[in-house]
Amino acid sequence: MQEKPSSFSIKNWSQDDQPREKLLYKGKAALSDAELVAILIGSGNREESAVALSKRILATTDNNLSDLGKRSIKQLMEFKGIGEAKAITIAAALELGRRRRGEEALEKKKITSSKSVFELMQPIIGELQHEEFWIIYLNNSNKVIQKNQLSKGGITGTLVDVRLVLKNALEVGATGLILAHNHPSGSLKPSEADKQITQKLKIAAQSLDIKVLDHLIITEKAYFSFADETLL
Repeated sequence: MQEKPSSFSIKNWSQDDQPREKLLYKGKAALSDAELVAILIGSGNREESAVALSKRILATTDNNLSDLGKRSIKQLMEFKGIGEAKAITIAAALELGRRRRGEEALEKKKITSSKSVFELMQPIIGELQHEEFWIIYLNNSNKVIQKNQLSKGGITGTLVDVRLVLKNALEVGATGLILAHNHPSGSLKPSEADKQITQKLKIAAQSLDIKVLDHLIITEKAYFSFADETLL
């Protein structure tokens, strides 16, 4: 006896809802350009589904998203079923995509020494009147992928969420970490808590083949590097 299709199967959803379900269950990479545009516009018109309408819109640009992004709101509204709100949504989404490409094209800053870490972080934390602890995530070329504030206030072992640091490292594909925090007092001497945090993260990261490359204590005009002082 043939099994009755589940009502939760994507094919049993309305044509306008299918792209949403496909993204939810199969991931965004599984969708075509037309299906992604269909999610933006939400619904089609009386004659065609959102996907069919999106295919027709894309066909006028030879399926070139860059060309679609150059269309004015008025030009987008020439398609039946695309009102001002939908046209603005399409334009905004494509502009975000353009800006993202621009950011990805920017050269990532490469860390070549403790001095380059100081130059990166001093403008952020060097002159603060409170302590902040940051993690710099690096790729295998020692280029900065991301830098995140981990805690704000006093530095103690209890404030360092090792799982959060490593979870983010895996998510962004980091192979190296650099720790950095400031001393508002101006002292460059590492405390016992500073040393404990460094070792705690170093040992935890090793199990995931991620290296803690350095830990900098930063003041307004100077810094102390654990790596330079062979404390790692």
